[in-house]
Amino acid sequence: MSDSPAASSAPRPLLPIWAAVLCAVAAAFLMDLSYPEAAVWILAFPAVALLLLALIGRRVGGALLVGAVYGIVFFALLVSWTSRYLGPVPWAALSVVEGGLTALALIPIALAYRWLPRAFRKPPARLLLLPAVVAALWVGRELFVGSWPYGGFPWARLGMTQAQSPLAPVTSWLGVSGLSFLMVFLVAVVIEMVRARRAVSRPLLVVPAALVVVLAFTPLFPTTGTGSMRIAAVQGNGPSGYFDEREPYSLVDAQATATAPLFGEDVDLLVWPEGSLDYDPFQTDALARRMTFVSSRIGAPLLANAATERDGRYYNTSMLWTEDGGAEQTHDKRHPVPFGEYVPDRAFFNALAPDLIGLIQREYTPGTNSSVIDVDGVQVGLAICFDVIYDDVVDQGVRDGAEVLVFQTNNADFRGTDENLQQLAFARMRAIETGRSVVNISTVGTSQIIRADGTTVSSLDADEAGAMLENVELRSGLTAGVVLGPWIQQLLLWGGLGALILGWWRARRR
Repeated sequence: MSDSPAASSAPRPLLPIWAAVLCAVAAAFLMDLSYPEAAVWILAFPAVALLLLALIGRRVGGALLVGAVYGIVFFALLVSWTSRYLGPVPWAALSVVEGGLTALALIPIALAYRWLPRAFRKPPARLLLLPAVVAALWVGRELFVGSWPYGGFPWARLGMTQAQSPLAPVTSWLGVSGLSFLMVFLVAVVIEMVRARRAVSRPLLVVPAALVVVLAFTPLFPTTGTGSMRIAAVQGNGPSGYFDEREPYSLVDAQATATAPLFGEDVDLLVWPEGSLDYDPFQTDALARRMTFVSSRIGAPLLANAATERDGRYYNTSMLWTEDGGAEQTHDKRHPVPFGEYVPDRAFFNALAPDLIGLIQREYTPGTNSSVIDVDGVQVGLAICFDVIYDDVVDQGVRDGAEVLVFQTNNADFRGTDENLQQLAFARMRAIETGRSVVNISTVGTSQIIRADGTTVSSLDADEAGAMLENVELRSGLTAGVVLGPWIQQLLLWGGLGALILGWWRARRR
């Protein structure tokens, strides 16, 4: 390691390539452990540090290798649940694709470490500007991987690791991307201070200390309580997996059986999970009558979910079924899962894996209707399954007046894996980010009712039938995270790229 900014500005890798690759592997393992089930959130920081150390001074080829090793190993660990039923092919494909995209998007960070120290040689630039650009490019990488191709897969954002840490309230001010930025910035500042320790003035030492205090002691952005709603959420534990054997009406029977103990209770809204109905109730009279019976016995509207068909198109639809025997308010899933609920470029992929692609018969259409329903004057925001990881669905629901959020999901295809706990952590972070209570209900668990501060009100363990009935707090008002979050993302994305280009231009001049 060098002792001064000038001496260390030469574009030399900090580590030999073999050590960099080992660091990338270690970073991948530590990053995976920061997500549930282990959920050791503090490990996200050394994971970032190891990856940045492996990238410092690398040229494009070396950065691509380091990034590919990190990305593929990390995603192979994080989403190993994709092999639960379909075997290693989808798991390997997703890991390689997401790992490859991660590798490409890490190249700008390596270039920033090569160009910016030569472009801006004064210590403050080296110790503050460089980490800021690196952190902004990290967020840009998350946005890239989370939006492309086919809508992206924003499952592995760094800020989401902090759902149960003292840092989570930061998202209510800056959004998840803002928290990711601050985490990487802190790590990058510490790295630069160690590398240039003799050039660090005492005033600059205040920066990481102050940032730690801000991260650890940020309060929740205030929202306003508007009352409560008595919500019942039922986990039927029925045969809702893709390959589960089932009899006619076995799903609705499982849900109704688990709901029966609530008959006679005071309920404002009954919630069943995604995939809680066997057929389309708008086209199956027998199922519609069962739903009407349940709604009448419980004395409240039933929010259920099924695959529906309209005008020759299929939708993943949540519907508010009433005692009158119908549903006038519906919400269709905004982001159907590629290769799960539809097949993009079907002819191409069918030629590669006809047996796997042939399993997906329906082509679900993205929904365009509102994600907010009105339940006796209370605005309820909805997100179906993986829609919880997309900012647009949740943010738009809160902007449209949602006072409580309901997330319906079906985790049956991932029984016995970390998937349900990862998704539950994302739901918890959404509660904190938006300042809203969340009802997260699954067919097979884990299901929870979560307060706006992220604490758990009630819970149902996986693989057990049961029901939760709670007075769920309603809240109004937009957090800064909701209002500023999209703007912060764009500022970091384009600001990071702009600073990188400026650094390249100035480095060439020098």
